[in-house]
Amino acid sequence: MTSNRNEPEKLSRPRLLVVEDEQDLLDLLRYNLERDGYEVVTAVNGERALKLARAEHFDLILLDLMLPGTDGLSVCRSLKNDGETRNTPVVMLTAKGEEADIVLGLELGADDYITKPFSPRVLIARIKAVLRRPNTTLDDDSESGAQTLHYEGLTVHRDRHQVLIADEEVQLTATEFRLLCLLLSKPGRVFTRQQIIEAIHGRLAAVTDRSVDVQVVALRRKLLDKGDMIQTVRGVGYRLKD
Repeated sequence: MTSNRNEPEKLSRPRLLVVEDEQDLLDLLRYNLERDGYEVVTAVNGERALKLARAEHFDLILLDLMLPGTDGLSVCRSLKNDGETRNTPVVMLTAKGEEADIVLGLELGADDYITKPFSPRVLIARIKAVLRRPNTTLDDDSESGAQTLHYEGLTVHRDRHQVLIADEEVQLTATEFRLLCLLLSKPGRVFTRQQIIEAIHGRLAAVTDRSVDVQVVALRRKLLDKGDMIQTVRGVGYRLKD
C-alpha cells in the first residue's frame, strides 16, 4: 500500500540530464539535485549526452560547455536542430564567463547559463525558474496563434520550425527563430531589448542587451535581402517594417 501511495509522486519528479566531465562536480550536482527532488541521469561526454537526449525524455538538460570530444556548444547546436529535442530547455555550465561564449550559447538556443563556481542553491533556483517558464518556442503564442505566417515573401511555419524565402529554406537557430516569430507577431510594433529577452529567454534569464544586438545582426544576415525589414529604433529596440 505504501508503494502505491508513493508511485504518483515518483512519476511526477522532473527528470534532468546532467552533462559534466569532472566527476567530483558531477557527483555534487547529482547529490544536490536528487536531494531537491529531481531524477538525475548523467553523462560525461557530448556523444553520450546526445544519445541519451534522443532516446529518452528529459525536462531539462544541464550542459557543461568544456567537454572532451564533442564540446557543449556543439551538443547544444545538435539538440536545438533536432525536432525531437528542440524544445527541451538547456542550461549551460561554463567556467569561461566571457560574453562571446555566453552569447554564442544563447544564439544556439540555450535557455540560461551559470558560470562556475556557483552555489548549489542558486543553480537549483535557476533550474526551477527555467522549468516554470511557458513553452518558449512561441508556437502557441496567443498574440499570434497562426501556425503559418506570411510577410513580404517570407513564410514561417511555426509548427515545423521552418522559414522559407521564395520556397528556399533558411536555416535559423532556435533563438533566431523565436526572435523572428516575435517580430512577426506584431509588424510595426517596437520591441525593446528587454522585451525581446523576456519573450525569448524568460524574465529571469541573465542575458545582456548586447546579445540581442548580436542575434539581430545574425538574423538579418541569414534573411539576405529580407534582412532590412528588421528596423533598428535607435535607443529603444527593434521592429518589423510595417
